[in-house]
Amino acid sequence: MRTSAFSTTSAKIFASVVLVGGAAGVAGLGTFGSFTSTTSASESVTSGQLVLGLTQHSTLGTTVSATGLVPGDTIQRAVTLTRSAGTESFGSVKLTTTAGSSNVLTTDTIKGLQLTVDQCSVGWTQVGSTNQLTCSGTTTNIIASRAVIGANLDLGAATTSLNSGASASNLRLQMVLPSAADNTFQNLSNSVTFTFDATQRTADFR
Repeated sequence: MRTSAFSTTSAKIFASVVLVGGAAGVAGLGTFGSFTSTTSASESVTSGQLVLGLTQHSTLGTTVSATGLVPGDTIQRAVTLTRSAGTESFGSVKLTTTAGSSNVLTTDTIKGLQLTVDQCSVGWTQVGSTNQLTCSGTTTNIIASRAVIGANLDLGAATTSLNSGASASNLRLQMVLPSAADNTFQNLSNSVTFTFDATQRTADFR
């Protein structure tokens, strides 16, 4: 009987040890570490810029006044537009002309001053001592004859040239007082300002 009682007690103690050991094992599952890995990447970003430059013909730039006009006379002036190296290409280049005062020289769209814009593949050359400009390369008409005052006149061929390797556009600004101008145009003066605006290229994926 004693032996039987001892065996029973031993069995209970063993069972208790096993249970306690099992509980400790379960609790320990929450304290183990886990494997991790981290990596990162950086991207450098810089914004571009647009730089449109303008230089004038040494003797026949737009700062040269034209005086004593009579019907049929022509005024020719030359400017060169440039795009600075390292800047973004242009989406468009447009011309806006404004008058310094209000009179028929610029307000009369038929008899008043008429504007034509041409581009030369090389620089424009003055003919002798005259106020005439000639192109020894290829001439491209950019704006056909029209009233001198206008807004956002597209200079498509100039944009193409500015975006090319040359990054320059040689322009001749020509104004003509039509033969139809009558006596109301006598003894008048005015000024025309030429403003060139460049816009960015079309946005793309970078």
